[in-house]
Amino acid sequence: MQFSSNRLTWLAVFRMMIGWHFLYEGIVKVFSSDWTAYGYLMTSQGFLSDFFKSMALNEGTLQIVSFLNQWGLLLIGLGLFLGILTRVSCYTGAFLLLMYYLSHPPFIGIDYTIGVEGNYLFVDKNLIEMVALVVLSLFPTGKHIGLDRLIFGPVK
Repeated sequence: MQFSSNRLTWLAVFRMMIGWHFLYEGIVKVFSSDWTAYGYLMTSQGFLSDFFKSMALNEGTLQIVSFLNQWGLLLIGLGLFLGILTRVSCYTGAFLLLMYYLSHPPFIGIDYTIGVEGNYLFVDKNLIEMVALVVLSLFPTGKHIGLDRLIFGPVK
């Protein structure tokens, strides 16, 4: 399928911006010696809150979840930013954002005690970024601008 170079370039820039968001969040968490997913999991609300809170209350599970979150963010961010294994990075990033969305859904009647940066109803930044990653997975942006070009060859 033919894609215009201009469109692929802007989609690659968009992918890299989302990648930077993931990468920076991962770097901050990895290099913060006291960071843990505990606080986020314990403020979970909605129909899956018991599931997310149970992860926080089990020390072994919490360590695994915290590690996967830190390094998942960092590696997904690198993949998106550098355009390497782009589709895998898009799908795993979308899955991680889905978990964030389900943990803290923007539904009627839910009032979060933690600071919220806006007012959302059904659609929030996690859902928007998740859909953006699914859409980006449909385009060969890593083969246009990214290390996927070296691995899989340029866009045809």
